[in-house]
Amino acid sequence: MQDAKTEPDGRQALMRMVLTALAIVFSAGVGVLAVFQFTDAERERELKRWQQRLGIVADSRLADVESWIESQMAVMRDLAENGSLQLYLSVLAEADPGADTAEATYLRNLLTVVAQREKFVPGIAPAAVSANVGSVGVAGIALLNGEGRTIVASPSMPLIEGPLATFIAGADRGKSAVSSIFAGPSGAPVIAFLAPILDVQADVATDAPIGRVLGVKPASPELYARLKQPGSVDVTAEALLVQRDGVTVAYLSPQADGTAPLARRLAEDTPELAASFALKSPGGFARKRDYDDTEVLVTSRAVSDVPWVLMYKVDVAEALAESESRIQQIGIAFLLIIGLVLIGMAALWYYGASRRATEAARRFEKLAAEFQNQRDFMHLVTDSQPNSIIIYDPDGHYRWFNRVAVEQSGLDRQSLRGKHVSSIVGPVVGRQIAGWVADCLEAAKPASHIHTMQEESGEERVYSSDLIPMPVTRDERQGVLVVSQDITEAVLERTRRERIMRQLVNTLVGVVDRRDPYSANHSVRVGMVARAIAGEMNLDSADGEVVEIAGNLMNLGKIAVPESVLTKTEALTEPEIRMVRDSVLASADLVADIEFDGPVAETIRQLQEHFDGTGMPDGLKGEDILPTARIVAVANTFVAMVSARSYRQGMDFDRAMAILQKESGAAFDRRAVTALIHYIENRDGRTEWASFGNPAITEEQ
Repeated sequence: MQDAKTEPDGRQALMRMVLTALAIVFSAGVGVLAVFQFTDAERERELKRWQQRLGIVADSRLADVESWIESQMAVMRDLAENGSLQLYLSVLAEADPGADTAEATYLRNLLTVVAQREKFVPGIAPAAVSANVGSVGVAGIALLNGEGRTIVASPSMPLIEGPLATFIAGADRGKSAVSSIFAGPSGAPVIAFLAPILDVQADVATDAPIGRVLGVKPASPELYARLKQPGSVDVTAEALLVQRDGVTVAYLSPQADGTAPLARRLAEDTPELAASFALKSPGGFARKRDYDDTEVLVTSRAVSDVPWVLMYKVDVAEALAESESRIQQIGIAFLLIIGLVLIGMAALWYYGASRRATEAARRFEKLAAEFQNQRDFMHLVTDSQPNSIIIYDPDGHYRWFNRVAVEQSGLDRQSLRGKHVSSIVGPVVGRQIAGWVADCLEAAKPASHIHTMQEESGEERVYSSDLIPMPVTRDERQGVLVVSQDITEAVLERTRRERIMRQLVNTLVGVVDRRDPYSANHSVRVGMVARAIAGEMNLDSADGEVVEIAGNLMNLGKIAVPESVLTKTEALTEPEIRMVRDSVLASADLVADIEFDGPVAETIRQLQEHFDGTGMPDGLKGEDILPTARIVAVANTFVAMVSARSYRQGMDFDRAMAILQKESGAAFDRRAVTALIHYIENRDGRTEWASFGNPAITEEQ
């Protein structure tokens, strides 16, 4: 019976060994595949970087080439639009061919000067043009009649024959044109430019040209020099001009291997030819082969107004050498790591049943016990805290929490671990907290939020939650520590204090209104308007509270002004006016020792300061005046103008706004005035404050 029992156990052990071996092989395969995918992704990323880099250079060279072409055409157009040239050409068109007239001499000299200045001459110094030009014309400027015959030309102008004659014959007589690059009489590459010449009195829209100005210019060195990128450190980088010529690709510019321009032509269907790709896909990017069969990275751009394509390329061996070496090193390192991991797995598998494996298991058990002791200690410390302390994973699941958090959840510790926050606090608040966790991790900095949560009893509690991103460790992935404090009582106490403060302010305002019945409600209205202005200026709620309280209390000092002065209906004397003005400063002194949440007393003290510095009591100017004081000053003046008094009607809103605008920048801050006008015109302020014009109701009435 023992043999029968041992045989199944042996088969089971063998099966476990086979399965373990298969798992190791599978893990190795997955690891190797991941390494290859990583290296492929790195290579693709490096190609995209080179695509951007080559594209920037290609765009730069294209801009230089097109700028050069346009500058040459500008020379032709300037000549074609020269009034003297147009007039003399009209005369020469009717004269005998070849006649050496004064007009011809003038035009020849003009063309010679322009050709020398703009380098439409052979490749020699401009000062030596007239003496050193050979008998064979290479470059220059000529004037053609309507039939394309040369009337007059600069000394070095080539004969109109061959490619030059073909270009002139194929060009539209009424439009400017640029030729392709072709071999001149000396064999050097040249480019021709044509511009139509109209009669002096011609109608540009309808009349045919009387002739054309033709310029022939060497492509080297001016044009070819523009193909070189300044500051380039890439040894094999090269910009070329190519053009389709039948079924071949013509290289219009010199090549890095020393081949002269126009000397190389390759079949367009040459496999993987970089120039063919450039012609077929201007703006594209690819990995192709160059004229010398070198593998290159290439991009291209079509040149405006000519059938050329500018292609910019760099050898793959140079471009990708550094990155390929780095990628290979990383790949080898990963493969070595995978190999080491496999060896370790095999070692653990082989020694799993041995004594060493048993001892290792005991050590791990001891470490686990120590780790559990640390967790228990952390629980002991945090469980004594009155606030909820929770660590969420990036998806909003409970990873770690203290006793308060467990009690608030209504679950035990084991059940709470791994729960999503929405399943504990509800979907609305849960999504909100999970969003805060995600935002905190993305910003990688602490954040704080005030929010409400509803208890099971239905009572709403207010919490202040501080979020702190947790660093990634070897044992734990990223998370967010959230410490939530119940601040409901503090909020209620603050609300109660604000209510008492408001009641106190209203009481003080009522005292002033009873002593000055003709301006009853003035302070309340100033506070109301000032708060509206602060809102339009996007000031925070604290400043809005300051301007409203300051507006309400600004007339508190009138309790020291005799009632006879306050109720006087005729004009006040100078001492009485000074007494009323000083009452504002008295108001500031009366509230100076009250602990408001903002500068209420200083705001009242600065109400009579002017933006241009002409106010009182300290002559403050501009930004030196508190923003709250500037706002209340505008509100006070506006309410005073539009409010009715027993001895006068209130001013209409439009006139009051006009006066405030006139005083903007002098007495008042223009921004506060603009905010008030915007509120009146766009926030229905006229309707809201229409009652300001109603006369105050006094006790005598």
